[in-house]
Amino acid sequence: MTDATTPRPLLLVDDDATFVRVLSRALGSRGFEVIGATRADEARLFARRQQPRYCVLDLKLGEENGLKLISELHALVPDMRILLLTGYASIATAVEAIKRGAHDYLAKPVDADAVVRALLEGDGAPVGDDDLPDTPEAPLALRRLEWEHIQRVLTECDGNISETARRLGMHRRTLQRKLSKHPVRERPDADS
Repeated sequence: MTDATTPRPLLLVDDDATFVRVLSRALGSRGFEVIGATRADEARLFARRQQPRYCVLDLKLGEENGLKLISELHALVPDMRILLLTGYASIATAVEAIKRGAHDYLAKPVDADAVVRALLEGDGAPVGDDDLPDTPEAPLALRRLEWEHIQRVLTECDGNISETARRLGMHRRTLQRKLSKHPVRERPDADS
């Protein structure tokens, strides 16, 4: 485990400059030496120059996809621990992120303590039963299942909307409208 007094270099990549500034400050106060980037090309450059041990990476980087950046960052810094963040969480993207080499995956909004726990978990920090995700007691709602399926197909198509719409048998505009909505809750309300 890394000593808390030793600086821990961390690359934070998100296209929202305000988010980068706020999370950088929070992680800096928790012992990380944060290098902020708002674009994929900046992330590659900083990774090459700084060789950070940790990375917090957003799934959507403007027109670019954070999933594609995972392998590139690992090529530059093989032992980098990558945490993928997204405001559009789905099982498909979580699985794909792990397959591509991310060490963990968190849905936004997220607090700095959760980020730190996820980053340091593999560095010798104990993992208890409380850290394991809950299994839903009820089956997923139909709208949530649709969202998951769309995300899986979109991931298989490397984010190509036209190809995803073709595979799903829907109009491109319909798919874009579904993607612009926030994902539905994973568990239905108890009184529904």
